[in-house]
Amino acid sequence: MSVPSVTGRTFEGVPRRDGGVGVRDNVLVLPSVICSHIVADRIAARVDHAVSTPHDHGCAQLGADNEQTRRTFLSLAQNPNVAGTLVVGLGCEEVQSDDVAGALRSRDVPVRELSIQGVGGTDECVERGVEAASELVESRSVDRSDATIGDLTLGVVSTDLDTSTVDVADPLVGDVARAVVAAGGRVVVAGNERVLAHPDDAREMTEESARDSVDELLARHEGIPPRATRVGRFARKRSFDEVTRSWGERDVSEVLSYGERASISEGLALVDAPSRFAEATTALAAAGANVVVHVTGDGILAGHPLVPVVKVTGDPGTAAALPDDIDVEATNADADDLLETLVAVANGDPCCAERHGLTEFAITRVGPSM
Repeated sequence: MSVPSVTGRTFEGVPRRDGGVGVRDNVLVLPSVICSHIVADRIAARVDHAVSTPHDHGCAQLGADNEQTRRTFLSLAQNPNVAGTLVVGLGCEEVQSDDVAGALRSRDVPVRELSIQGVGGTDECVERGVEAASELVESRSVDRSDATIGDLTLGVVSTDLDTSTVDVADPLVGDVARAVVAAGGRVVVAGNERVLAHPDDAREMTEESARDSVDELLARHEGIPPRATRVGRFARKRSFDEVTRSWGERDVSEVLSYGERASISEGLALVDAPSRFAEATTALAAAGANVVVHVTGDGILAGHPLVPVVKVTGDPGTAAALPDDIDVEATNADADDLLETLVAVANGDPCCAERHGLTEFAITRVGPSM
């Protein structure tokens, strides 16, 4: 197994209070419920360095779904790319904006909170929200410091298991994943279909301290078809080694529930998230990823509001059809090229999705909402 050299690969990162390093420095305008997401969008659109995360959650959700949505909100607000969070609610939802804001204050996150019903309606909430978000932007730390590959938490998701992905792009990403961990960094990976298709191999590839968590993951999904059905079908036809090449051939040190933050300081963490791009990337951002590598044979273009997403394809046809949307063509690149791209993006260069302003945001569901 080769590990590319990381010597001399540094970037200017944003140090956070908890020791993390941001590669972006934005204020999150977080709607606590679907009913407030348009207001959150309008606030973010009027404030430089503010981003919103529109979604269809937070109302009439039950049990595990309600808990998962709240957990994801809290973890996203603690992502190292987030300088502070404005929580915007309606006032009658299950996941209350003041509850989310209070939990974030207890975790030392810079936060403001508004509800549409609480301040007197849509227009007033937008105006007050712009003021609150602007205050958070102005209070951001202006200090940046030298950071290395070892300061990254690299998120990885492959949204297909096409031949070009498995044989060309995933091994390239796996080389980079090994380099990040060798430098003292973390890699968080999504794609629970791979584990569900090969439970025994997954247990074998997991450190003993985390095997109970793998069993819990398997139990949660017992009898339930994978959300990414095509990936699940292909995962059953290939070996576990083939479908996890982007993980860098490392043992899993930690298994995370959806929306949970990684606690390991270095190594590989598996997130219980499907391979569907938006749901997976939200889970990776919640786990603490400050940059994500997305392997796509199909050419999925979207990025994410909170983390830059570097697009990698192993399909020459996809690369030729989308030259302005693919960051790295794996057939013409090695691990050093991908590392160089990651460092440039971490240093502030926009990835393709950022240049085009393309973002998607979604939280996976456990069961039905009422």
